[in-house]
Amino acid sequence: MDFNLPELIELERIIQEGQPYLDSRIVCDIELKGHRFPVYVLGIGSKDPAAPAVGFFGGVHGLEKIGTRVLLAFLRSLLSRMKWDAVLHHQLASVRLVFMPLVNPAGMWDSTRCNPRGVDLMRNAPVDASEKVHFLLGGQRISARLPWYRGVSDAPMEAEAQALCSVVREELMSREFSIALDCHSGFGAKDRIWFPYAHSRTPIRHLPEILALADLFNQTYREHNYLFEAQNSQYLTHGDLWDYLYLQMPPGGEQVFLPLTLEMGSWLWVKENPRQLFSRQGIFNPRSPSRLHRVLRSHLIWFEFLTHAASAHKNWMPASSASAAQSAACHE
Repeated sequence: MDFNLPELIELERIIQEGQPYLDSRIVCDIELKGHRFPVYVLGIGSKDPAAPAVGFFGGVHGLEKIGTRVLLAFLRSLLSRMKWDAVLHHQLASVRLVFMPLVNPAGMWDSTRCNPRGVDLMRNAPVDASEKVHFLLGGQRISARLPWYRGVSDAPMEAEAQALCSVVREELMSREFSIALDCHSGFGAKDRIWFPYAHSRTPIRHLPEILALADLFNQTYREHNYLFEAQNSQYLTHGDLWDYLYLQMPPGGEQVFLPLTLEMGSWLWVKENPRQLFSRQGIFNPRSPSRLHRVLRSHLIWFEFLTHAASAHKNWMPASSASAAQSAACHE
């Protein structure tokens, strides 16, 4: 049986060729049918623990290969520019970029949304929705044979989920300012930028900062096609990892952590080629080479923007961020 995973091979090639710019480590190993699938975290840029940071995550759902592929394309672009771009070197001296492009490699090899234990990692955190959720979609504990399985109640989180959370705590939440972007696909006909909450309709404490970031992007790139919205405007779920992490931020604290999700609208790809409906991969990933290349290019501006915005966060964040956060905390 061929256990080669092209996305993992490409990631390991990037790690090898990225020296001396990249640092990397394996945060956990996942076994499937006796084969080892490592989960990597990569870093580039400032080593100063006080520097702002952006974390890029992909492949949480194994079927959604495009999330991993857009991040690998971004990494390739960065490493190519590091060879000649003095401006990029100057920028990365003041900001750190962290990458987990392939959180669920065994699930991706097995062409499943879940991990090898049948658990949907984005329903696996110990967070319950405050209101009724959609049957199955919102997360269920009935059976791993059904989609959106949360795992056994009160059991430890899955190894991949724990690894992601550990990286976010160590690399992002420990800083004065950080952004996380988790890349997914499969919802709607537009590319969306979602922000918490998924478990509650209550606005998050850092809504002013989220709105300021969205406004900054709107002013800078007026022709973009992203829709910014809270995930709870679409549906609620149990077990969202980003809600779980965000809720661990100290209430009223001065640290700002903004978890975002890029939800690429795969219905556009299906509309272009309806035959993709007959393939699990086709529902979540562009199939034609021309569409794939367009998707890989189209999000580079957003990734670059987040890097610049984090580096210059003091120039655009609301002046009353601290007081607004404290006020919001009192109403939660």
